[in-house]
Amino acid sequence: MKVRRITLWSVDLTSHETYYMADGKTCDTVKSHILCLETDTGLKGWGEVCPIPHYLPAFADGVPSAITEMAPAILEISPLGVDAPMRKLDGFLQGHDHAKSIVDMALWDLFGRATQLPLYALLGGRTRADMPLYHSITCIAPDEMARIATEAYATGIRQFQAKLGADDNWEADAERLIKVREAIGPGPLVYGDWNCGASKLHATRTGRAVAHLDIMLEQPCKTLEDCAAVRQATGLPMKLDESVHDMTTLLRAAELGVLDAVALKLSKFGGLSAMRRARDLTVHLGALICAECTWGSDIVTAASLHFAASTPHGALLNTCDLSGYVWPRIAPDCPTRGNGRIAPPDGPGLGVTPDPDVLGDPILELS
Repeated sequence: MKVRRITLWSVDLTSHETYYMADGKTCDTVKSHILCLETDTGLKGWGEVCPIPHYLPAFADGVPSAITEMAPAILEISPLGVDAPMRKLDGFLQGHDHAKSIVDMALWDLFGRATQLPLYALLGGRTRADMPLYHSITCIAPDEMARIATEAYATGIRQFQAKLGADDNWEADAERLIKVREAIGPGPLVYGDWNCGASKLHATRTGRAVAHLDIMLEQPCKTLEDCAAVRQATGLPMKLDESVHDMTTLLRAAELGVLDAVALKLSKFGGLSAMRRARDLTVHLGALICAECTWGSDIVTAASLHFAASTPHGALLNTCDLSGYVWPRIAPDCPTRGNGRIAPPDGPGLGVTPDPDVLGDPILELS
């Protein structure tokens, strides 16, 4: 069995509400790419990647060019075993991990469909029936953020990510965290996320202003060293995201004593194959894992859920229902959240199939 056909679509995903983040970052309508790899047996595997602007060194419009560049190698791949062909692609095209993640995801889907096994079984086995979700709150007025947190709490959500830094005002950021914390009461997890957009001084002043509360910080600064300095100055635990993207940065974060929790994201690491290796190292280092991706709809959500469901006991912090933040829905059979939790899809591979009417006409076809 070998891949014989590559088809790529582009779908615009619109957030139910605009996400405002630090350093001028926003997320409203963004481009997601959907990939189908078809084998000589007629089996189809699906992948998705949606790099949001200003977040990673990843360009959405570069995905078709990267797929075209890798096509000669992709069309020779047997999907029965994914790690080896992905390592071959690493040699064929250096970097471009976000573009490789969509190929890797489709190959894992093919592997599962060929063996009639759900993806979580191939990733190590299912360790839980369902997973806790976090809810991300856009950086707006503190009272409005508290309102969003209260509404999400009523649906069963018990973990809350409050975006910070949109107005470059540390006192406003402290007020945001205080009001979200007060709105949901003691117990649930609250963490403030700057997406690399704060200075050490800004993040330290904010952290010290809320140090009397049960709060975690997320990726305040661009470098691991600056994040470690903020953690030391505030005494607050920290979740890392943008600055941790491979094994080397995971080890460096642990060395600096700043790896309390980490977001493992498919497009950031280059797909499930690299994520699986990163997961095992993260478990060894004793950090908690947020299993997700940068952005996207049902296909990337399904992959994240399978990954989360196979994460060892005691190592999963949360996962994300990315589909629930955007429109349109790409795969009608993708699971939805319930009481603040979500389970992976049933069925072999990813367990979801896109709606062709939503995908429209492909932008790339190679065979």
